[in-house]
Amino acid sequence: MSKQALIVWGGWDGHQPEEVAGIFAGVLREEGYGVEVSDTLDSFKDAERLKSIDLVVPVWTMGKIEKEQLAPLLAAVKEGGTGIAGCHGGMGDSFRNEVEYQYMVGGQWVAHPGNDGVTYTVRIKDRQHSLTEGINDFVVVSEKYYMHVDPAIQVHAVTDFGDVEMPVVWTKTYGEGKVYYNSLGHQANIVRMPETLELMRRGLLWATR
Repeated sequence: MSKQALIVWGGWDGHQPEEVAGIFAGVLREEGYGVEVSDTLDSFKDAERLKSIDLVVPVWTMGKIEKEQLAPLLAAVKEGGTGIAGCHGGMGDSFRNEVEYQYMVGGQWVAHPGNDGVTYTVRIKDRQHSLTEGINDFVVVSEKYYMHVDPAIQVHAVTDFGDVEMPVVWTKTYGEGKVYYNSLGHQANIVRMPETLELMRRGLLWATR
């Protein structure tokens, strides 16, 4: 039986969530996944079904999530071992009032100095890891995310803010589930960059239960 993924998109339209969700759906289908794409957080309400999903991909910036939507998602990852993976504000700036969600993700967006159009370098930290092997440092012209991060994360790529090394790609666990996050992906064109897309492809597969 093929792996099953649920992609849920919505929230702030500036991040082109529907288009980004479509990109991820295409990547996963090419890898043989069964993929459901939804535009409602009510997709998280069915706790039993959610625990049968191998991977959840949230593409939802800001917004609010109700307890009856969030609790089954947290339980599916923490207790059921469902993987969760995503990028940019679609996972790292979702549901700003929900601290437990941020704890699961491993970080939260706080600023992007210069807004869009900043030129910066993404540096690969652990070139021997399967998530990054063979990917060289690369330049991005986009938003540059400064984030509050959990010290428990494993950092795979970074960028520099002066003397501060800021994580760009990280992994962690949340209970039984694996968590992958990539701060790149302000809009669909950045997600489609070869380096970003390959990092995301590997991350989606890695996080899958």
